[in-house]
Amino acid sequence: MAPPLAVVGPAVAAPTFRTPLPCRLWPWKLPSCCWRRAALPKDEDYYLIDADESIGDGFSFSGGKYGEGPSKSDEWFAQGKMVNAYAVYGDKGKAKDPFFGLTMGSGSQPSGDVFRWFCVEAGSSSNPKVLLIHGLPSQKFMSAGFGFSDKPQPKYGFDYTLHEYTASLESLVNAVVPDKFSIVVQGYFAPVAVKYASEHQDKLNHLVLVNPPITDKHVSLPSPLASFSNFLLGEIFSQDPLRASDKVLTSCGPYMMKEEDAMVYRRPYLVSGSSGFALNAISKAMKKDLKAYIESMRSILGSDSWKTKTTICWGMRDRWLSYDGVEEFFGGLNHKIVELPMAGHHAQEDRGEELGNIIKSILR
Repeated sequence: MAPPLAVVGPAVAAPTFRTPLPCRLWPWKLPSCCWRRAALPKDEDYYLIDADESIGDGFSFSGGKYGEGPSKSDEWFAQGKMVNAYAVYGDKGKAKDPFFGLTMGSGSQPSGDVFRWFCVEAGSSSNPKVLLIHGLPSQKFMSAGFGFSDKPQPKYGFDYTLHEYTASLESLVNAVVPDKFSIVVQGYFAPVAVKYASEHQDKLNHLVLVNPPITDKHVSLPSPLASFSNFLLGEIFSQDPLRASDKVLTSCGPYMMKEEDAMVYRRPYLVSGSSGFALNAISKAMKKDLKAYIESMRSILGSDSWKTKTTICWGMRDRWLSYDGVEEFFGGLNHKIVELPMAGHHAQEDRGEELGNIIKSILR
């Protein structure tokens, strides 16, 4: 419930629970992959190409199709499980789409009296526990989540507030990790993770923030995300898989991606309108409350009561969130800052192996 504040779809931002592997953190090959490497073989034909920073808002694409055969999305789903994440109280009725008032699919409805998050567990249970939470708009393929998580509609049990997100995250943590653990959170779901951490510092070993919105310059959503919050047009734009996935991913950093991977990000929008309406809902909520979320996060991290070990990893080619003021804020609090010169906003997608090794060294 991307980041979330979250994900490619946002609605229920869905995290993933991982335990680092002994020899290497989150390797590329399935089934144990989490964040994917950026060093791709040069002899393959890519659909998305590394864009020079001068391109500005990235590339725009057209085309693409949805195949009926097995896909990476199916492979991921087979590895994960649904976790009850948020209780729904009272009879909210069946969620209806904002266009025609038609009853929406099962993904937009609570399962009984709860909404659920999809998560994937991997690694050895003897290793330190790590909860990976992706940002907005992403999905489980970037760590795990949105593609298969429930996507509730506002006024039908989940209204995308900071309180609801934090309560959902607490429910998820209680279900999957009973002992101490660390959190790695990327992008716009960071305020939720920080609020949860402030209330449960005794459970945390370490908090790693990857390109979180934190300065006064970050209080406005970037235009590719803000477009989904527009009246009427937002509902239309959010139903376009290429605008909701390709355009968003390529507008915030220098990403390299194969066509088969791009199809995984598009798929939630191709199989159901629920994903698009969830993206529309979370974008509206974020546009309205992002400033308050950031102020809350700054207050928590700057308070004398904050004792959790905190590291900030920053992709320096982030086209959405400026680095100006980031070092000044976190450095003034004596939090460790690690810069990734060649990564963009979704650093785990762009420089996954590099970021994985950094996180492994931090948590050890």
